[in-house]
Amino acid sequence: MKKFYILALILFIGISKNNAQTVNQEEDAVKQTINNLFDGMRNSDSTFLRKAFTPKSIMQTIATRDGKAMVRTESVDGFIKSVSAPHPEKYDERIVFTKVLIDGNLASVWTDYKFYVGDKFSHCGVNSFQLFKGDDGWKIIYLIDTRRKDNCN
Repeated sequence: MKKFYILALILFIGISKNNAQTVNQEEDAVKQTINNLFDGMRNSDSTFLRKAFTPKSIMQTIATRDGKAMVRTESVDGFIKSVSAPHPEKYDERIVFTKVLIDGNLASVWTDYKFYVGDKFSHCGVNSFQLFKGDDGWKIIYLIDTRRKDNCN
């Protein structure tokens, strides 16, 4: 009976370790998709940017105008066109992965960020991503962010 418990424990540890590796691989793949987005921004690379999104992705930002909070929607195509157009300074969004949650083909990611134009600080906030894993890997289906200039520790 003791051998049975030892064997069961070994199997349980092996399965748990394998599941943990799979979760880490998926988390790394999700993070890579998001990092590719920001690498594309830094390099003004429209092809790289487009690869991060599904064709019908939604982008929104929470902005404040005249002291009133509002949600503004922008097209992914417009974003890509704007970011990949020639500009003298590099757009550099520096992120920190705060939370990554994955359930099957759905991932939800929260990142804090600071945005720089060249070496000059512009603003900070958080990004909330929703990603879908299809035949061609993880892609962003929804992105919303906040933007502020204060409390950017």
